Parts: sequence; structure tokens; C-alpha cells
Amino acid sequence: MRAATTTTDRLRTENQTRSTMTDDLTTDDGCTLCDLPVEGSGVIDDGNAFCCVGCRDVYDVLGDVEAVDAADVRARAVDSPDEHERPPGYETTFLEVDGMYCASCEAFIESVATASEGVSAASSSYVTDTVRIDHDPETISRDDLKERISGLGYSAYDRDDAFSRRRADDWEMARLAVGVLMGMMVMMQYLVIIYPTYFGAWFYDERTMEFFEATLASELATPFYLMIAALTTIILVFTGRPILQGAYVGIKTRSPNMDLLVAIAAVGPWLYSTISIVVGGPHIFYDVTVAVVVVVTLGGYYESTLKAEATERLSDLTTVQVDAARRLEGDGHEEVPVGDLEPDDRVSVRAGERIPIDGDVIDGEAAVDEAVVTGESLPVTKMTGDPVVGGSMVEDGAVTVRVGEDATSTLDRITELVWDLQSTSHGIQKLADKLATIFVPLVLALALVVTVAHFALGTGFAASLLVGLTVVIVSCPCALGLATPMAVAAGIRDALERSIVVFDDSVFERVREADTIVFDKTGTLTTGEMSVVESRVDDRLLEQAALLESRSAHPIGRAIADERPTDTIADGGAVEAVDPSTDDNVDVVDDRVDSFESHRNGVSGTVDGDEVVVGHPDLFRDRGWDVPDALESEIDERRETGRVPVAVGRNGMAEGVVVVGDVLRGGWDETLSAISKTDTEVVVLTGDDERATDQIRAHPAVERVFAGVPPEGKAETIDRLSGRGVTVMVGDGTNDAPALATADLGIALGGGTAMAADAADVALVDDDLASVETVFDLARATDRRVKGNIGWAFCYNAVAIPLAVTGLFNPLLAALAMAASSILVVSNSSRPLLKD
Repeated sequence: MRAATTTTDRLRTENQTRSTMTDDLTTDDGCTLCDLPVEGSGVIDDGNAFCCVGCRDVYDVLGDVEAVDAADVRARAVDSPDEHERPPGYETTFLEVDGMYCASCEAFIESVATASEGVSAASSSYVTDTVRIDHDPETISRDDLKERISGLGYSAYDRDDAFSRRRADDWEMARLAVGVLMGMMVMMQYLVIIYPTYFGAWFYDERTMEFFEATLASELATPFYLMIAALTTIILVFTGRPILQGAYVGIKTRSPNMDLLVAIAAVGPWLYSTISIVVGGPHIFYDVTVAVVVVVTLGGYYESTLKAEATERLSDLTTVQVDAARRLEGDGHEEVPVGDLEPDDRVSVRAGERIPIDGDVIDGEAAVDEAVVTGESLPVTKMTGDPVVGGSMVEDGAVTVRVGEDATSTLDRITELVWDLQSTSHGIQKLADKLATIFVPLVLALALVVTVAHFALGTGFAASLLVGLTVVIVSCPCALGLATPMAVAAGIRDALERSIVVFDDSVFERVREADTIVFDKTGTLTTGEMSVVESRVDDRLLEQAALLESRSAHPIGRAIADERPTDTIADGGAVEAVDPSTDDNVDVVDDRVDSFESHRNGVSGTVDGDEVVVGHPDLFRDRGWDVPDALESEIDERRETGRVPVAVGRNGMAEGVVVVGDVLRGGWDETLSAISKTDTEVVVLTGDDERATDQIRAHPAVERVFAGVPPEGKAETIDRLSGRGVTVMVGDGTNDAPALATADLGIALGGGTAMAADAADVALVDDDLASVETVFDLARATDRRVKGNIGWAFCYNAVAIPLAVTGLFNPLLAALAMAASSILVVSNSSRPLLKD
């Protein structure tokens, strides 16, 4: 293979010799930082055992963070309700739940789940729509859990069940469609028949008005009223179900929320109007119920539609989950689900395929890219006896893997860790819900006092009740229900215009500043792709090496192959332009490369009549070629930078070196410098070797660099940093997902993996690091817009409530005022949040 083989082997040797071996230390407790197994790691410091050097370095720097020391971490792992030990025989089920909107929903679902027989613990998060339940499968099955939660008015389904997710979206659309269509039918009756009776000659002539008034006051109007009542009831119960459900949860958990406030404004007029029909009263106000339910539902749907549109922009996400494996049976093989694999099964993996499960290589040799799981940027050569991790990609060659004792995949363990973290990421109580906690009791008390006062002063019971109802309606306007969703929708809209996708809208209220921003290296600060960063050979030899490597599938070979020029020398010395992506270029390679042979540590062949070798210096020596001492020293020097130096030679002599490595993204320097000027600490966290971070470590804006840290160690590092202040994680790979889920704000790159995006709160579609600052600008602007909208709603209350208390307002005027305030909020939200 390549020089990468030697680099990786040297890293292993150095890691083993840096510290004392663990033979004399009890390692049953696992790594002091991340709790991974430490057997054989050889990394010990002050009596603490670590799974790798990276975890040791993190612990050395952050181990003394106040309130998050090692003892706290261990205690949390054992005693915390979120990370407790499951009772024997119990299993953990993760469900996605549609319909969780606030912190009250979290508490409600957890309380109902834990009250079920056979459930030991439950944790939920409306931020990630995730519920984790530890249960006895013999007592209560996964399907029983889904039915139990769905029976509460939510929709619970498996996290990978795309059909159920789509069905939940369809129900949301159906509720809105029913509300709008039936709402139009109701409002048409009001516009044509009922409203004219309030405004006299503005609508019809005197005779027509007398006819309408007489008819509406007679028994002939009862079927007409019942039709409106039936349509309104459908709208309230079907379209307004999420509102009523949220109100019920708020009452059940004794935590009044915005849904309860809106439900009062919707149910109050419906209840009054229904009673009025029964007793023969003169007024019905179903129009208020329809307006409240439909307008608030429209606002929420607009927000969710923008979020869905934004998510669709992430079309380049890479899914790394492996569902099937090629199991060897006798002289043949069969395709089986990964879940059917058992210890000691043999699995065949070819070039371009992902290794489905953890195990050991028993046959073959391959270059394996483990970056998506470990963060290591360089491919690693795997031979017989070497361990491999599930989820990694075979880039070149083929191997037979014996399934490990646990028959599990590192990728699956990371997935479960991410889901576990997401289920414990409890959302904050939104500003509107906080206000509702105080506002709801005050409104109900005021309405009751006003009703009693008017009745005591001699006003009739029906009239007094009407005044109290008017107070409730004007105190719970649509504007309050629209204030947050419309402002959040504006934030999502403006973010999308800047190629930023917001998954968690609570970001706009909970994160407006950062104390620490942590960047992953591979694929985040760098492009994550191998390319030639330096060439010390003449142009003709580089062209010959590129043509030879065009026959190779190795990632380092592909990087060198990309260096072949678009202008090639044809017969007779004439220069011809050739597009490397076309079949014409393939013909050129076939014409100029007379022979090709792949070796463990390079390639060789004949190009344009010259014998060319590209690879490790050992390949040259094995063939009896000369490798000058100066070139050998230069190769060793380049290797110390964490990159891959590849020797290139022809006709018996190594003539130069081509250096291959991961390249830093354009603008990374400016981005880090700009962030550091805001007094925000910049930290780099990577699973890569520390020698590959020298250039980043030397940057003046970077406070610390933690290298060689595994995914579990990354999550614990972020957790410790969060103990010192608001921490943001920026990453792209599956190995970053636990850290993204742990951070106060997780930002994923749009060109990364699906798991990273799933764990993050925000994604940058165009992978522009400068957009990290824009996220905070949008969060601050959206928060100001939310408060501005709520301010307008309360200004309306300040004018309308006194008028309603004195009886100068009736429900119709209240409804018109509500419409005006709602238009004001919508107009305010439609303005751009940021100036270009």
C-alpha cells in the first residue's frame, strides 16, 4: 500500500510507548474520560487509565473543571435518571414522537411512560422529537409503547420509519385543509347573513335587513345555526387538536402554556355560542373560534413548511448506515441483514463497500477509510489480524472479516449514543409559554371578576357572561399565538436565504452568544478529501505518475491521478487538450501506459516507454532502485507533518516526492480570526493524529487543540466545556454526532453525513465556515423579533381589555381587533431580520 501504512504503524507504536502499560492497573471501569474499554491502550497518567492519548490530553486540560470532575461523570453514569443502568432483562427503545411542542409535553410523556408497568425510566425531548424508554419487553413491547404514547394524542413511531413520518406530515396538512375549507364556509355565512345585522344599511336595503333580523330571531334559524355549529366543532376538534392537546398537557402538568391561552380564546366563544343556541340566545360567535384556530394553525404550518423546505436543501448528506452483509457460507455467500450476523461469522467486503460490523480481518488486505467513524483523515491499511470498525469504507482491495464477540458495530453504538443524548436534550420553556404561566390565571380571574361585577350591578346574566367572554377573547388574541411561530419562521426564512438550515427553532431563544466554539478538523476546517499539497518532481514525471495512478483505486493514488494535466503530449510533439472526465482521457491513459502493477506499498508500470514507480521508499529498495539519502530525509521530514509523502521515480532512480494530505478549507483563517475577536474561545477537537494539526495549532486564534479523541471522548469533552459556559460544536462526520448532540448548539456542514445533521441544530448547506457567525446574528435578530411581536400583542391588550371590561366591546369588535393585531404581527415578521 502507501506510506500511510508506515505512518499509522508508527502512531500505534508511539501511543503504546508514551505511557506505562496497563498490566498493573485495574481497567474494569473503562477510560477515565469517556468510559470506553482501556485494555491494551497503554495510556496511563497519574493513576488514571485512558483509551487513547486524545482522552488523556482532554482530561489533563479539562479534568479540573468545576462541577464536572471525573467523580461526577462516574456518578452521573450510574445514578442519573438519564444515564442509569437498565435492570436485568430490560431493553432501551428510542421513538420519534410527532406533536411535542413544549417542555410540558416532555414532562407529560415521561410521567405517563414511567407510570406504565414494565417501564423503569423514560426521557424525552421536544427539541429532537425523541423519547427514550427503558422497559421489560416481556411486560410491555415496543408496539405497546407506541400505542400508549400515540393514545395520548401524539404520533409515536420508530426513528427510521419514513412512512410514519410522512403520514404525520400528511395529517398536519389534512387538519389545515379541513380548517381552511370549512372555515371559509362558516365565514361566508357570517359575511353574507350575520355581519350585516350588526352594521345595518351598510350591506343591504332596509327591507332585506328586516327580513334577515326576523329570520335569525325565529326558530327557522335553528338549522342554520346548527350547521354553523357543526362546521365549527369539526374545525375546533380536528384542526385545533394540537392546540387542545397542548392545553390539556398544560393543565395536566400544572404548567399553563401558550396552547392553553389560545384554547381558552377558541373554546370560550364556541361554548357560549352553543349554549346560546340551546337557550335561544340572540348571538353566536363561532367566527371567533374559527379565526383563532385557523390563523394560529396557519402560522404553525407556515413555520413547519419552511423547516421542511430547508431540510430538503441538504441533498448531499451521506448515509453511512449498513443494513446488509455478504456472509460467506461454504463455497458461496448469501446476503443477510446485519442484525442476523453472529459471532465468528465470516463477512466479505469489497472495494467501495462499507464494513457492516466490528471484527478482525482473517483474509485479504485493503486500504480502509475510517474517517466517518474515527475522524482519522488518512486511510489505514488492514491485513490479517487487524481489527476493523463497522461503518468504515474499504477504498482499495478486499477483505474477509470475522464478526467480533459482541456482533455489534461501532457505527451502531455511535448512533445509539446520539439518540440517547437527543432524548435527554430537554428543551427550554419558550418566552411565550413563560408569559402564559402568569397570564392565563390573571385572564381567567379578571373575566370571572368582571362577569360577577356586571351581574351584581344589575346587568342580566347573559349580558354579564358576554362581557366576561369578551374579556377572555381580547386577552388571548391570535397575535400572541402568532408572535413566536411567525418570528421563528422569519428566522428560518432568512437563514435559508443564506444557505443555513435550522432544524431546532428553539435555537433562536436559547443560544444568542457563545463562550467557546469547538471545530472538528477533518471535513470541517479541512475539505476531508485527499489531494496533492506539494510536488518536488518535474512536470513530465508528475504527469507519468498521474497516468500510472489513474489505474489505481487507492485514495492516495486518486489524489495523484487528479494532477494529470488537461494538455497531453501527443505523437509528434503536438499539444492536445483533453478533458480528464471524458472517455478520450481513458484512451490517452491506455495508449501511454503499457503496463501496470499494484503492490502493497505502491504501484509500478511502464509509461511512455519509461519504467515508473510510485510509492513508499521500501518499494524502490525491494526493486533494487536507488533512493538518495537527501530524498529519504525529505520524506521523513514531510511525514512528521502528519501528511503522506510518496516517492516517485523512473528507470532505476527515485527522483522526487509528492506530498498528499487533507487541505484546509478556503477562508478558515479569516473565520477563526473573526470569531476570536469576539472574545470567544476557539478549540479544535479531532480524532486525527496530533502531527496533522500543527498548522492549525500554530494559528493565533486557536486556544487549544485536542487530537486523537474518539467519538465518545468528543461528547465528554463538549460536556466539560459546557460546564464553563455556552459551547458550540461545528462538525461534519458521524464521529462528530455525539458531540454535536451534546453541545448547547450543534452546527453541521451540509456536505457531511446524515447522522451529523440529525444530531445538529443547524446545518450550513454550502459548507461556508463564515456562516457560523451568521447563525448567531440570526438568533439575536429572531429573539428581538419575538419580543417585538409579543410587545405589539400586549399593546393591543392594553387598549382592548379596558374597553372589554367596561362593556364597550362586544365579541364581534373583539374579533375585528384581533384580526388587526394579527395582521400587524404578520407584517412585522415579514420584514428581513438582517440587512444584507
